[in-house]
Amino acid sequence: MARKKGQTYTSQQKAKVVIELLSEAQTISQLATQYNVTPKTIQNWKKQFLSNASRAFEEDVKQSQEEIAKLKQENDALAKTLGRTTVERDWAVGKLKSLGLSKKDLVDPKLTTLPLTRQTALLGISRSSLYYKPVPLSDTNLAILNRMDEIYTDNPEYGYRMIYQHLLEDGYRIGNNRVLKYMGILGIQALYPRKKRNTSIRQKQHPVYPYLLTGYWHKTGQKTKAVKVDTPNEVWSGDITYIRMNGGFMYLAAIIDWNTRAILAYKLSNSMDATLATDVLQMALKKYPAPKIFNSDQGSQYTSHEHTQLLKERNIQISMNGRGRTIDNIIIERFFRTLKQGEIYISEYHTIKELKEGISTYIHKYNFKRFHSSLNYKKPMNVYLDFIQKSA
Repeated sequence: MARKKGQTYTSQQKAKVVIELLSEAQTISQLATQYNVTPKTIQNWKKQFLSNASRAFEEDVKQSQEEIAKLKQENDALAKTLGRTTVERDWAVGKLKSLGLSKKDLVDPKLTTLPLTRQTALLGISRSSLYYKPVPLSDTNLAILNRMDEIYTDNPEYGYRMIYQHLLEDGYRIGNNRVLKYMGILGIQALYPRKKRNTSIRQKQHPVYPYLLTGYWHKTGQKTKAVKVDTPNEVWSGDITYIRMNGGFMYLAAIIDWNTRAILAYKLSNSMDATLATDVLQMALKKYPAPKIFNSDQGSQYTSHEHTQLLKERNIQISMNGRGRTIDNIIIERFFRTLKQGEIYISEYHTIKELKEGISTYIHKYNFKRFHSSLNYKKPMNVYLDFIQKSA
């Protein structure tokens, strides 16, 4: 639910929201509904928070504290000048010490010495806002989003018209324009060259690198097929996909070894930004030797300075899909499809903790217990680790 026009938030309130986001106990959509603010705004707050986190350890913290104390004194003096009663002043000062709460949370309906009308006036909010509750995504709309997710995973070549017809056949009442809009929310598109949305939105100011895996592909008739990379740890592939929850979406970033299909690192997060992609890359590089090539799409998470710089520092060649060519990163796209069909769609997760545990269990099974036909029915991580040990 979007915040009301003119509504502002203090730095303490913003920090509280960001800290809750980083705890990953709720999806970003749930937090947006709870605090009556857009998901994009919360993302911006997180970016600002992380970029200024180091200031907490600098000497200017003392100066900031002095400024806060000075402002408090000025507020007290202003209250006296305006003729506020002692009860009003004591109430306001006491409440404003807990700035981590929203303004509505500061209202005390049991206070007999200060009526609600006066409390709301002091806080600068309308009394009617006390009784307003943001409307979450309806069960019907959420069901449509979930069904679209299933249809697309089974039929990645479907565009919005085909998904629209499928939904009509399933008995949903929906227009094709809303289907197109929901595809944008989910970040899905038909698997043919076109601009990818949401999870692969590029930043124009970020440099884009060429696709280096051309030599690993060949054409047979009208079909393009992947040629097996001969050596493990030669090419890593990274990508991000969405995982649906009742209260919104989580985002899963993963890195796969192109040759063995082993999942080398992954992370589930309630927000999708450069930090997510970089964290997963750092996790993989701490555990395994650096590859020759790292391939990804042109999303801003992978073209960011933080991510590309980390690759350059390890002398890893940077490869990026052709614009709109999801198929260029088909190895990890296939893994995400397997994960959703083999775990996500057949499970019911009530909390993010349950989702994390489910994904962790499945990836362990995928790496160490699941046979893979392209490996002559060996297990991905067993093949990968065997190669690493022999190469050491």
